[in-house]
Amino acid sequence: MPIIHHHISSLQQTLKPLRSQQRIALVPTMGNLHAGHLQLVKMAKQQADIVVVSIFVNPTQFGIGEDFDSYPRTLEADVAKLDSVDADYVFAPSIDEMYPVLPPPTKVIAGAIALQLCGESRPTHFDGVGIVVAKLFNIVQPDVAFFGQKDYQQLAIIKQLVRDLSYQVEIVGAPIVRAEDGLALSSRNQYLTDAERQTAPVLHQALQDLAEQLAQKIAEDSFDEVALQSLLTRATQHITKAGFAIDYLEVKTTDLQPITFEASTLKENQQDLVILVAAKLGQARLLDNQVVKIN
Repeated sequence: MPIIHHHISSLQQTLKPLRSQQRIALVPTMGNLHAGHLQLVKMAKQQADIVVVSIFVNPTQFGIGEDFDSYPRTLEADVAKLDSVDADYVFAPSIDEMYPVLPPPTKVIAGAIALQLCGESRPTHFDGVGIVVAKLFNIVQPDVAFFGQKDYQQLAIIKQLVRDLSYQVEIVGAPIVRAEDGLALSSRNQYLTDAERQTAPVLHQALQDLAEQLAQKIAEDSFDEVALQSLLTRATQHITKAGFAIDYLEVKTTDLQPITFEASTLKENQQDLVILVAAKLGQARLLDNQVVKIN
């Protein structure tokens, strides 16, 4: 059974003598763990000697009217799941432990990369992610940290944070873990009713179809802004017809930059693309993405 630490000082005291000879991995979570989280822990166990899993529902990344109060908190069940994949330590601090002053006066601002996509409808979200991840890196001082690629924009922001703040942490992005019908696993999937759960895989299916159509247009040298808009319109109609309310559906380069609309340039530079979507189905806000390989 993993050892649980609720206080920063006790975790640091435990890890300090281990640091010089053992590789430490961090898997940050907000709990309510599912198979996607457990896959991150399994990957961490393969690449490190010690795995620390943080479980903390971080108030700074929730906006007004979002689901902070209702977000599921299932520590006992989470620890049992982590035991099954041999996690070593669980860091489960209180809000007061993490934030002596709330909201914290110190900010970690992600900048332009955070102003698009999820940042447009959740303008304070990524700044909240930035400070909690920075704190976790300082507390645990891991050699490597694991994040899921479902939260594609978040992963890009964390890589930027590591680069700009000179953290000596290797960041590993893990492939999306999906249910058999293609739905990306998420703690928020439990907000779906039975009927909505049957509909939810449409989101991934629409991304797969769009990815195939984009790749074909690029291969045919017929990819331009008009073609992209036409494909996005069709995908939007498909998704909304199923009952989703789309927050965004966009295509970017894999480093979240605007696309260069010349197919030859894309192919010559092997510039892969990524389709990103956020959409509400009932009470659940679902995220997904699909990389489009150019060559």
